[in-house]
Amino acid sequence: MTTTEDTPTPAPPEAEPDRLSIHLGGEAEAIRALTSTLAEGSLPDVFVAGGQLVHLSRVSGQADPSAPPTVTAEPLTAPALAFLLAHHTYCYRMREDKQTGEKKRVEGSPTKSALAAVLSQRYWPGVRPLTGIVGSPVLRPDGSLVHVEGYDPATGLYYAPTVRMPPIPTTPTAEEVTAARQFLLGQLLRDFPFVAEADRANHIGLLLAPILRPYLRCLIPFGLISATTQSSGKTLLAEVIGYLYGHKTLVWRKGDDAELEKAITSALHSSAPIMLWDNIKEGTEVASPVLAQLLTGPEWSARMLGSSGAGFTANNDRAWLATGNNLRLGGDMATRTVLIRLDPNDPHPDQRDQSAFGIPHLDTWLKDPAHRVEVLRHLLILVLDWIAAGAPRSGHTMRQFSGWAQATGGLLDHHGIVGFLDNLADLREADDEDAEWAAFLTRWWELNSDNRMSATRLRHQAEIEQIGGIAVDRWEGAFLTDDSGRIPSAKSLGRTLTGHIGRWHGGYALRSVRDKSANANVFWVERAAGITAEQEDQAPAGPTQAAWM
Repeated sequence: MTTTEDTPTPAPPEAEPDRLSIHLGGEAEAIRALTSTLAEGSLPDVFVAGGQLVHLSRVSGQADPSAPPTVTAEPLTAPALAFLLAHHTYCYRMREDKQTGEKKRVEGSPTKSALAAVLSQRYWPGVRPLTGIVGSPVLRPDGSLVHVEGYDPATGLYYAPTVRMPPIPTTPTAEEVTAARQFLLGQLLRDFPFVAEADRANHIGLLLAPILRPYLRCLIPFGLISATTQSSGKTLLAEVIGYLYGHKTLVWRKGDDAELEKAITSALHSSAPIMLWDNIKEGTEVASPVLAQLLTGPEWSARMLGSSGAGFTANNDRAWLATGNNLRLGGDMATRTVLIRLDPNDPHPDQRDQSAFGIPHLDTWLKDPAHRVEVLRHLLILVLDWIAAGAPRSGHTMRQFSGWAQATGGLLDHHGIVGFLDNLADLREADDEDAEWAAFLTRWWELNSDNRMSATRLRHQAEIEQIGGIAVDRWEGAFLTDDSGRIPSAKSLGRTLTGHIGRWHGGYALRSVRDKSANANVFWVERAAGITAEQEDQAPAGPTQAAWM
């Protein structure tokens, strides 16, 4: 780069022959020189993400001293920039020797205000973009494998292996593919008490998701691992994924969306690709508009606590999992979730003899880096064999997750692993809110057919009647209630009904128009064509415990 100098000066000290010289001069000149240095990529491991300069830091002191150092991407702050400049450049100012009058170079650091001014820039076209850090090989969009340590220009990913991987064959042999499939089904996952083939296939789909995500460039649904009892293996099943790719454990705070938003924002500052809410309280309804928004958006934005600035924005490139016993779903979560059910059907599952398992004491086994390499190698062989076969897709559809579902379904079909997403009907049974609304609309139809009613009239109909001294509930317990279990006021009921206009629950949907004479909305229920009396009798009576739980 070119620097502006007042007069010719001697060369930098001999001790610094390989360091770039930066003449700081006045404040404005220093800002220009530092901006040019960064834009030309002269400082190592500096990238740009979301308009902000970041620096890759290697963290020492990990539990396993033989493992590669952890690599994280940290926002480039003024002190961090000063540190990099001191170690990789020779910053100087000109000083006049009072005795000789000769101008000499004197090493120094830029001022804090100059560093802050440089870092305020949001446009860095010459700086390499960083889209993420991965600790295991992943697929590029062209189907090739990112497996060489360091920065990958094709994807913008930085590969910092958590374990050293041997070479993976681009075109695996039939023997390698058979061995990989046998290891996955016959050893690694053999002894987990999956309820059905769908639960095993769904877990394998999530197990492969971090490898496939850069290739597919699509969203991944929420993974819910729900068991009937403790000691079923749900945490270990999640940790199989977490140990392979790296995970961060989060704390679930029911009903507190503000705290959930903070937890998500904090989690996304981590480079961990797997985010896990482990052992959520038994019977919890997993329902949150914040979580639903997270799962269906490619980016996450939040205002930082105590900040009036632009806030925090990050790519939503993680997999989000939760485990617990007899978990339920609410809100819009059922259509955003992949379900994995476990049922040991054993009064004492913690006493099972692990010596006969496909991999005895799997929790300990996975902590050995060599064993994690073995698992990853088998998974990569299955993926690369699918790529070599043309990456066939299946016909699955799943809202915003259809790209992932079709690719994963095709991969599993290619390897003869059946049942993927076959338990979607069971997932809907776990949706308390949908079951409650289905029961409500079914009973509404039975009482009122498609007659139009105001919220006030409907609320009056929900009152308990006294007939012959006997209390009679015409709604048979199916009328909507608030969080306290009370029937809402007519005004609250109207707002609630308005929020569900046009949405189908079971075979019924709520409709509405504006009654101009009454200056109020009126509502009625539409029944889907083909609903039989037998199907009406089978309509849910409310949010009951689903059989699979």
